Amino acid sequence: MSYWLSVAGLTDVGRQRDLNEDNFYFKVVQASDEGPLGLFVVADGMGGHLAGEVASHWAVGTLKRELAPLFRPQDTAATRRLDAEALAAVGSGFTVRLEETDLARLLQHAVERANQVLLGYARTHSEEAGDMGSTLTLAVIEGERVTVAHVGDSRAYLYRNGQLRQLTEDHSVPGALLKQGRIEPDELQDHPHRHILYRCLGLKPQVEVDIYSSFDLEVGDSLLLCSDGLWDMVYPDERLAGYLGSEAGPLSICRRLVDAANEAGGEDNITVLLVRLESRDG
Repeated sequence: MSYWLSVAGLTDVGRQRDLNEDNFYFKVVQASDEGPLGLFVVADGMGGHLAGEVASHWAVGTLKRELAPLFRPQDTAATRRLDAEALAAVGSGFTVRLEETDLARLLQHAVERANQVLLGYARTHSEEAGDMGSTLTLAVIEGERVTVAHVGDSRAYLYRNGQLRQLTEDHSVPGALLKQGRIEPDELQDHPHRHILYRCLGLKPQVEVDIYSSFDLEVGDSLLLCSDGLWDMVYPDERLAGYLGSEAGPLSICRRLVDAANEAGGEDNITVLLVRLESRDG
C-alpha cells in the first residue's frame, strides 16, 4: 500500500499575550518508494521580554539544522553517530532511512544540541535572556513509522478510530504528581503550579529526552503536536477528539482548534500541528 501525509500547522498569539513565543516547523518528502518522510516540531518558549520568542526560534532552528541529513544530507560530519551504511547513504546524497536505534540517537543528539544552543545564548546575552527556555516536541515519520522525542509540556497525541491517546508525559509539577497518582487528570488544568516545568531546554547543562519507540500509523490516523495553549484550553480529551474526528482537512481542523482555544479564553499562545496518514490507493 502507498501512503502520503496530509499536514497543516497554525500558531496564534491568543487573547492575553502580546508576543507569540511558540514556534513550529514541518518538512515532508512525499516521493519515495518507502513512503513519505516527515519531520514535525513544536516549541513553546519562555522567559522575560523577548527571551521566550528567541528560545523557541533557536530550538526549532537547531532541530532543522541537526536533522537536515534526513532530507538533504550535506555534511557527513553531522551524522558521525550513524553506522557505515547510513554514512554511505549520506555521502551519496540519498535520503537517509535509519534503523530505530540510529534514529533515536540522532534525535537525542539533536535535542541535546538545541539545549546547548539555548544555554550558550543565555550566557552571552545574560541581561535579555533571563530565565529563557523552551519545550520541544517532535516526531519523525518514515512511511507509516513514527518516532517521537519530547522535553517539556507541549504534547503529542495519536487519534485513531475515534480514540485520542496522549503519547507524551508533561514535564511539569502537576504532570509529575499525575504520574505518581497524587492527582487526577481533571485536576491538571486548575493546578496552581501547572506552568512550572522541571524539565525543558535551557534549564540544565544536560537535558533528559524522552524518546518514544517507533510505532506504526494506520490509514486515517492523525498525529497532533501542540503547545499547552491548546490542551490547557480545549479539554477534556473527548472534546479534543471531537475536532480530530472531523472529515475536514487538517488545515480546517487546525483553524477550528485555534478558534476553540481562543473562545475558551486564549490564555497562552496556541500552536497546532496536525498530520494525517492517507492512502494513495483510495
